Amino acid sequence: MPQRFIFDSSILSSVVGGHSAIDIPKLNIHTLDAASAFLLSYGFDINEKSDVEKLSYYHRRALVLMIEKLGFNEAEIPDIFRDLKQLGDIRNLLIYASTQDSDQVQMQRWACAIIRCMHVFVHAENDLFSSFSEEIQSQILTPFQDCILHDGNTHRTVLKDPAGELDSIELLGFEVKPFKTSSSTVIKLLAKPDALAMKIFDKLGVRFITRNLFDTFQVVRFLIKQNVISFPHIMPDQSSNNLYPVEVFMQVCDDLSHRLDTLDEKSIQDAFDQKLAEMGDGVKFLRKENFFSGEDYRFIKFISRKLIHIKPQGSKEAFSFFYPFEVQIMDQSAHQRILSGPSEHQAYKERQRIAARKRLFPELS
Repeated sequence: MPQRFIFDSSILSSVVGGHSAIDIPKLNIHTLDAASAFLLSYGFDINEKSDVEKLSYYHRRALVLMIEKLGFNEAEIPDIFRDLKQLGDIRNLLIYASTQDSDQVQMQRWACAIIRCMHVFVHAENDLFSSFSEEIQSQILTPFQDCILHDGNTHRTVLKDPAGELDSIELLGFEVKPFKTSSSTVIKLLAKPDALAMKIFDKLGVRFITRNLFDTFQVVRFLIKQNVISFPHIMPDQSSNNLYPVEVFMQVCDDLSHRLDTLDEKSIQDAFDQKLAEMGDGVKFLRKENFFSGEDYRFIKFISRKLIHIKPQGSKEAFSFFYPFEVQIMDQSAHQRILSGPSEHQAYKERQRIAARKRLFPELS
């Protein structure tokens, strides 16, 4: 067959076919020189000691993830891939991942699995957060923390306007979400074929737990009016709300604004419950699809972005970039369902872990 009509279908599908490079079944690299050229294009110069050390580091991270987080038995992994001294040269990993030898099918599969992990680690650990984590966290979280008042005498937590112009909102809890580690990010990226490291928007986030449904929407209004968040920076395709539909909420608020009777907390909640019950199956929630999340996880969630300003030490020029963060808001009943039911978060993580394992060995799924 003329060479002009020979294409690598896997790579072509990755470049212009919409498929992830992670899902390519094997590489096509058969010499050390070809491996060097591939790595140079990828971003690592094999002639630079620091780059070789970085590749070794990502190799170690991949093995640790596979054994300690994904549950692969260390003895399953071929010795030559567990010990770089036996491998001799990190480039040999690429060559093993490309072999056509039918006697080395298992070696080829394990080499590809390790490379898939390494690839995701490279992307997960080479973003702006890795270089400017302190500045990003400070500039995003400080406006939230400035509005949170913990009263040591009454043990109450209140969302409070420092200037006293907005009504305070009593909270049952305010949490800064634990920073998403690179290992959890890698598992998430492996588990979701359409996910990219640059699209992981919840590395940093906060959670509000309110006393009731009405207060969850009051928190949203407070954050906007207090300019803690800038609503033009919200990423609309990332928003979820399976707590209460916005349109229905506005209808109930309009009805309540015309009522002349005393509106205590219970009567307000009853009005919202009654309206939802009247609508029955006609209720439409906004829920960003997530195969791994349980149905009991009911909340308002949105992703906003903050324009971060950085002036590196010793530099005359400052620069800026947008960085995303997540805000979750849920009421007491929603929070209690999470706490009282089975460990939904653990179940969520287990579903991700199983999907990530399958992604590493797609041919065995």
